[in-house]
This record gives sequence, structure tokens and C-alpha cells, in this order.
Amino acid sequence: MIDPRLIEAVETLIARHTRPGHVPLIAISGSQGSGKTSLARAVAARAGTAHLSLDDVYLTRAGRAAMARTLHPLFATRGPPGTHDLTLLDRVIDALSGAGPGDRTALPAFDKLTDDQLPPEAWPVFTGRPPAILLDGWCLGARPQEAAALAVPVNALERTQDADGRWRQAVNDELAGPYAGLFARFDALLFLCAPAFEVVLDWRCEQQAGLMGLAPADLPAGERERLAGFVSYFERLTRSMIDGGVAADVAVSLDSDRRVIGIAAD
Repeated sequence: MIDPRLIEAVETLIARHTRPGHVPLIAISGSQGSGKTSLARAVAARAGTAHLSLDDVYLTRAGRAAMARTLHPLFATRGPPGTHDLTLLDRVIDALSGAGPGDRTALPAFDKLTDDQLPPEAWPVFTGRPPAILLDGWCLGARPQEAAALAVPVNALERTQDADGRWRQAVNDELAGPYAGLFARFDALLFLCAPAFEVVLDWRCEQQAGLMGLAPADLPAGERERLAGFVSYFERLTRSMIDGGVAADVAVSLDSDRRVIGIAAD
């Protein structure tokens, strides 16, 4: 059940930025499991908007493998800035923004089971020009960090696999460069703020249990351990965003059960 106040907040942002000849691009940001994709889907179903997810524009496995060889091995794992195909995303946003009534725009789709992009013929299609475009993603609006913050590892992943800081510096450079260019296209951004990073693993485990048809308490310990390792790739930026390192027009404070406890507009 999506809190009606969240749907209203997104619809208000759409209305505020609607003008002749312009398709508003509204971003919805938040940590893993915060409900950003569910919110975007609810608004899209209600308002007829197009919905894109950053999770659907990951680079191919081959593309990330090439990054792992040339930049840093950690880029083989999808998620952090640098592992998305922003050129593809820009192209789709442009196509939707300039579409005519009968135009059909294919929306990228990614298969997390095979860890690769689906072939274009399997992508869903949006017909016509949408009243708005919603884009959800965990790191949308994240600000680059200062050098002093980058110097200190935040977890075991960074201490053991990025001891010299090359990976986190490269991720930060992506944020300051190509990703900042994407963020500049947003008309507005709504941020779903977790109460603390520690709840993110619980939320991600709940999601995984649901995918496996299990109650959260029945998720195998080994699966939780695997997810803890995966979530560690997101820890640095998630903590930074929770602490205010995100450019948001609307910030929504959530409790550990994802209930809304406050909405603040810039």
C-alpha cells in the first residue's frame, strides 16, 4: 500500500513543471528497498506517465567486464555509478520527450537473473508522448564526496578490495561527471530517506524473500549473508545521501517499516 501523500507529492511535482511543449522529468530516489519503484509504478498507472528505472539501464555483463579489466575489478558488479548505460538512458528520455501521438518508444529492460540486458525485442513499449517521465534509482541526485571522506574506507569491501581507493574515486568521478549531467536534466527529485543504513539490508532481504516466495524470517542465513555483501557496494553513497548528500526538492523521512514520518519540500 503506497502512502497517498507520496503519490500526491509526485503528482504535485509533475503539475508544477508541466508547461506547453515540455515533458517533465521527475526523479524518485532512495536506498534499496525504500519503495521508490513501487511509488513510480503507482503514479505511472494513475497518471499515465512513462516510467523508467535506473535498474533497467545497467551496462551489459560484457561492458562491465571490460570496465573491470581496465578500471577496477569491482566494476564487474552492477549498481554503483559507472555501471549504467547513461547514453542509452538519455536516448530514451529524448525519444519520449519528442514522441508524437502514434510513436512507439521501447523502454530498456534488464534481467537480474542473467545479470544482463534483455534483447531490445523483449523491451516494453510506451505509445505516444507521455504527460511526464518518472525515473527511479537508488543514487539519483547523489552529490560527489570530498577527498577527505573518500580516503577512509566505510566497510570491509573497501578495506580489502579497494585498499588504494581507486574504485571509490572512480565512482566519485562518475558522479561529478556523467551522472551530474543526467541529474541536471531533472525538473525535480523526490528522495525517500531511510532512517539509517542498517535497515537497508533488512529491506533488501524482505524483497528477496518475497521473490523466493518466503516469509522474511524464513530467508536462509546464507542468502542474507550474500545480500549483505552486495549491499556493501552501495553503503558509502547510501550513508552520504541519508546524511544530506543528495540534491532533493522533496525529502521524505521513513521509519524502519517504511512509514512516512515527515515530508519536507525545498
